[in-house]
Formats: sequence, C-alpha cells, structure tokens
Amino acid sequence: MILHEATPPESLKPGDLVVARNRKWDGGAHWVVPGNYLGEDVHGWWIFQPKGSFISRPGAAFHARSDAVLLVPRTGDYVATFYDNTYPGDFRVYVDLAVGHGWNVIRPGTMEFHVVDMDLDVIRSVTLGVYIDDEDEFAEHQVSMKYPRDLVDRMLAETEHLYQAVKAQQAPFDGTDAEWFRRGRA
Repeated sequence: MILHEATPPESLKPGDLVVARNRKWDGGAHWVVPGNYLGEDVHGWWIFQPKGSFISRPGAAFHARSDAVLLVPRTGDYVATFYDNTYPGDFRVYVDLAVGHGWNVIRPGTMEFHVVDMDLDVIRSVTLGVYIDDEDEFAEHQVSMKYPRDLVDRMLAETEHLYQAVKAQQAPFDGTDAEWFRRGRA
C-alpha cells in the first residue's frame, strides 16, 4: 500500500467546501464533484456530496440524484464513493483506482482535492455483485498514455486487493460509511 504524502492542510474544518477534481494520466480533465468536509477516522478523510450537487466532466454534467460520501484514504491508490439506498442507481460502492493524491487551499474554507484517475474501478452493485470495471480502458491507456510498467503492475495489484476487500466487506467497505452519511445529513 502507498502511504499518501499529501494530507489535508490543518486548516481544513468540518463544513468546508472540498472540490474533488480528477484528471487523467495525460493531464486531461475528468470528473469534478463538490462536497463538504465531514472529518477523519482511521481510514481517511470523509467528504459529503449532497443531492443536487452539480457534477461535471468534459462531455457530461448533471445534478446528483442522491447523496454520496467520498473517502480519501490514508493509504492506497484509490478513492471510494459510497451510495446508500436513496441512490436510484445500482451502485453502493464505487472505488476509483487513482494516484497522485493532493490537496490545495483555494481560499479559507475552500479546498481542492485532486487525483489522477487510473481507469480501473471496483464496484459493488445491487444486481451484479462486486466486479472490476474499465479493464479495456486501462489496457488502451497503457498504450495511448504510455503508463510506466511499474505503475501498471501497481494498479493491477491494488485492483485485486480492493476487489477482495470490497467483496469480503472489509473496513472501510463494511458499512463504515453509514455514520458519515448520518453526519452529512445532520
């Protein structure tokens, strides 16, 4: 597991706006999702992304149809988004493999959290169970974006580790998010 060198600034307080910004390996823009910082625990830093938030990426934009909770982990090459039964879709856990975790202060009370999205996802679905998604995109980008071989190997190992953890419902994929949903909605 990779221990993240970038931790949030000490000035980050519950309620602060945190804009999660994902990019691709080649620097291209990907998802931008706003939320409010909730706090931290042994797993990492939790961000509440409320229903109605404006979510966008090049070629797509919408208002969130339900609340979500984002976990920025203390260790590991990923970020995880949790959905509960209010989500009208099929996902309950959506883990994005990601590297380059970092925080920027935009102004007091407003932070940006950013990562480089590495294509692969581990998903817990209501109807399909736990599965790995976007392996084709990862294979394509290995060539087109020239992923270093050691990074490819690291992502494949991390994907397998996360797949097993989500499937076995190991913490933080064990319902830990329920308390963070409660705090976000309070």
